[in-house]
Amino acid sequence: MALERLAGIMALLRDPERGCEWDREQTFATIAPYTIEEAYEVADAIQRFDMADLRDELGDLALQVVFHSQIASELGHFTLAEVLQAVGDKLERRHPHIFGDAEQSPGWETLKEAERAGKTSDTSALAGVALALPALERAAKLQKRAARIGFDWPDPSGARAKILEELDEVDGAATGEEREEEIGDLLFAAVNFARLLKIDPEEALRKANAKFERRFRAIETAENFSSISLDEKEQLWTAAKSR
Repeated sequence: MALERLAGIMALLRDPERGCEWDREQTFATIAPYTIEEAYEVADAIQRFDMADLRDELGDLALQVVFHSQIASELGHFTLAEVLQAVGDKLERRHPHIFGDAEQSPGWETLKEAERAGKTSDTSALAGVALALPALERAAKLQKRAARIGFDWPDPSGARAKILEELDEVDGAATGEEREEEIGDLLFAAVNFARLLKIDPEEALRKANAKFERRFRAIETAENFSSISLDEKEQLWTAAKSR
């Protein structure tokens, strides 16, 4: 099987005597950034609907799973087979209406909460929200968790007012440290407003980034762009927005 072949290749690359020096030196921590990067490259290929690239990026992401599992196996924690067994068990457990005798599922989040309760002594509604998530996405998840137990604005108007309040606090900040804190509160409030409008803030910012890049690339090719005045640059920007 292809997965077994990949696992065998990784085991050889990590072999203390015959393996690759770089691969042997890696740890969970050193390859974690590559794991995150590969997940984003998968998302990028999906967004571009580039199926050839998506195939390659999914392979790179699968390699990360095999890499982490190989390190864990060497340390005596778990094997790749146990990883796959566990995720299969989880899928069956979270679909009792398909694989069990339940008439309907109690809900994915309800089942996840029950699993978390069995793994940790942290009983907070915010338990289990991964620290490594992008900050905007993590803010939205924290807010959703809090909202489940009633800590939420009744409608978007409260969140909108909070944005204006945080803007005033940014203006009133006396030091750089205070300003950083207030900017953080402002961004958190903006995420809350987006969430209540049923807009994914991470996706919205991703699209805004793409729009900015597209428009900037269109105007930076203008003659002497770096030396023309800001007003002239603004005119080019306005023209690019109308295209």
